[in-house]
Amino acid sequence: MKNVTVIGGGHGQSTILKGIREINDINISAIVSVADDGGSTGRIRDLYNIPAMGDIRNCLVALSSADSTIKELMDFRFEGKVKEDIVGHALGNLMLTALTQMTGSFAGSVDTLASILKINGNVFPSSLEPLVLYALMDDETIVKGQASIPSFNHHIAEVFYDHIVEANQKAVKAIKEADLIIYGIGSLYTSIAPNTIIPDIREALKETKAKRVYFVNCMTQSNETFNYDLKDHIDALRKHGAIIDVAVKHNEVIPSEIIKRYKLENSIEVINHHDINDCLILDRELLDFSNDLVRHDPMKIKKVVEELLNNVIY
Repeated sequence: MKNVTVIGGGHGQSTILKGIREINDINISAIVSVADDGGSTGRIRDLYNIPAMGDIRNCLVALSSADSTIKELMDFRFEGKVKEDIVGHALGNLMLTALTQMTGSFAGSVDTLASILKINGNVFPSSLEPLVLYALMDDETIVKGQASIPSFNHHIAEVFYDHIVEANQKAVKAIKEADLIIYGIGSLYTSIAPNTIIPDIREALKETKAKRVYFVNCMTQSNETFNYDLKDHIDALRKHGAIIDVAVKHNEVIPSEIIKRYKLENSIEVINHHDINDCLILDRELLDFSNDLVRHDPMKIKKVVEELLNNVIY
């Protein structure tokens, strides 16, 4: 039994989990950022002062072996014209909120919903306290709040918290005991880095004997990683505490029409322009172009992770 720990947040992390949950003889742990303050999650944080749960819900659903209707219910959002009361909330977020009050702790709510959803693995918040993420821009502007950071058209120098954050020790343990650690796929500064800047998690990433692998985004993100190449992504993550032994990037040709459409949104393909001597770069088939979008394919990720676990490339 191999221990695989996936660190991140956002939809990219759940994409990885959907793929690797099909691998036999592995124990999966997802370490998830709780710094999100937008949408349904942000509204619940403001009302109840509990950690962000949206990405945690996504990971629970990704690892769930429950009936498909149950999983769809977790992502169901109540509709309405005005975002009051339950309008706009995901049902799974409301369930985690209710379970926090019922169990007396946020960790207890995650564990209980994990049991209800019959998940294949573990989901650990990176911290058990509500966190506010800050970004320092190159022009020394400081932006408060994860949801606000991508809206500023400035280059991000670093992201940070305004106090020393206590890590969830179950997350720290999962890193130390891992055979393989995966970062991604997701927003560099607002999904992955919010985990790795937590001191105990940063230290555990140094101490672990696991191979640390970064699944690289295929496209840049406007106002967050605009014009970043592969080395820029790796350098930024390392600056924020991530240690990277292997980077996995796609080797497919993205259709020109899709490239043009993304360019209109200030998003371009992540290219490898530089030699990176202290990191093994793997070129693999990773992408799915259905619906005229660029997305990572869970089953292609599964194949690469199996390759990594079998030490084929070392």
